[in-house]
Amino acid sequence: MEKSSLKLHNAMWPGLVGKGDDDGQEPPIGLEQMLDLTADAEVNGQKFDGVDCFLFLPHIDPAGGDDELRRVADLIQGKGFSVGSLVAPVWPGTVGDSAMGDAEQRGKFLGAVELACRMARVFNEQGVRKYGLIRIDSAEFGVEKWRENPKANTKQIAETFKEAARIAADHGERLAAEGEICWAGMHSWKDMLDLLEEVGMPETVGFQADLAHTYLYLLGYNAPEHALVKEGYSEEEFWAAYEQMTDKLRPWTIDFHVAQNDGEVHGAGSHDKTGKHCPADDPNGKLDIVKCASYWLKDYESRGIEHICWDGCMFPNATLEEAKTWNTILETMIAVRDTQEA
Repeated sequence: MEKSSLKLHNAMWPGLVGKGDDDGQEPPIGLEQMLDLTADAEVNGQKFDGVDCFLFLPHIDPAGGDDELRRVADLIQGKGFSVGSLVAPVWPGTVGDSAMGDAEQRGKFLGAVELACRMARVFNEQGVRKYGLIRIDSAEFGVEKWRENPKANTKQIAETFKEAARIAADHGERLAAEGEICWAGMHSWKDMLDLLEEVGMPETVGFQADLAHTYLYLLGYNAPEHALVKEGYSEEEFWAAYEQMTDKLRPWTIDFHVAQNDGEVHGAGSHDKTGKHCPADDPNGKLDIVKCASYWLKDYESRGIEHICWDGCMFPNATLEEAKTWNTILETMIAVRDTQEA
């Protein structure tokens, strides 16, 4: 078997998501510290190849201009990393707004995608980025408003995504919509599939699968009618359901996050009611990470996937700052990579 060529990346946004200055929150961890924690990880001579980044403060200033982006590129390259996928700041309170909203809100969403593509261009020109995607979602938090008129609201999100796709294509980029139960119109495997098919632009808009979030798809947490397993499921039932889900979404999957989940919903700060990321070796983890990943990564090269990324949001800072955390994650990433056929 030819060794997989997949690059191993670490996400930088776990230093930001759920962090802040409100009561009960921990302060964000800066980009350079996250890079150093990633750079220090090593397993049998293997290190992380790169990082995926969130294009917003405090890590990256979207209003900082090209010179600021070049400084960030130099910082990342100086740590020995490439840049892969980039998270566009599409949410209210960043640059964008709801893809399901009115004309002004949708305009902000599209502006955030345009901005992300321009920022990606600077990284590309600096040579720090040679692969990866622009990550988006509906930026409509919660499913209550969507449920008022599911068909019309899915169509509205799809129209916004189509416009975003045209922007991305003009910049030579692709968009990956992250399946996560907190985002309206993307909150179950079936609704996610319906949205992708409504957009109907697989050459530009695909799916970004996260092991933790898609496990809650399986459980039907925000869409019980789409649950594929029931509480107390057997191992045989799990794998049959997992194959059913991945067979539907894998053809659309163009970006992949390795993660663990204990079956719980978790949140912090403004990012609430989403799949709980767990440490790779969490004893309560429900997923055989390596085996689950193989379902998503089958024939990965045909879908243009060149790297995989670890995502572990809303860990306590003490966990993020512990060297063992990253060595265990890297070991898991290596195992995922080495079980894939190139």
